[in-house]
Amino acid sequence: MAKDKKKKEEDKPKRNDFKSFLRKRAPIYLALIAMLVVFVIPEMTKGTLEKSLPELSGENQQAVDILMKYNGPNNDGLTVLQALENKIDEEYPDEKIFDHKETIVDLIVTNVNSEEYQVIFNFKSHKGEMNYDWKINVISEEITSNNSEAKHIIDLVNYYD
Repeated sequence: MAKDKKKKEEDKPKRNDFKSFLRKRAPIYLALIAMLVVFVIPEMTKGTLEKSLPELSGENQQAVDILMKYNGPNNDGLTVLQALENKIDEEYPDEKIFDHKETIVDLIVTNVNSEEYQVIFNFKSHKGEMNYDWKINVISEEITSNNSEAKHIIDLVNYYD
């Protein structure tokens, strides 16, 4: 009898525990992967203004860094970069504008003299264009506006509460 019982156990195919484990939980794993693909990956690959800015060399990059990190006389609150992003978000509220193929972010930096640089920021999209023009003193880190749009951004940063 003991031999018959052993033969019966040997005749039955062995269950693979791993396969049964996956079969029971496959819908849960598929749902988790789908949520990852739908919600997490698009947020991680989302374009931003900072990612769209071109790479510059040496002192030109220093002038742009001074401008974009400027956060007013009290050194707290909104930066120029954040103010520009907010302005672009106001103009294009429900669009992923930085991922659009017709969006161009252009940054022109010219050396006016040994300590002053002119930074021109142009944002072009399928709906229009925004132009900002600043002069930056890299020694004193003083920023002056050369057009009304740039002045509005600096005023927004200076008086942000």
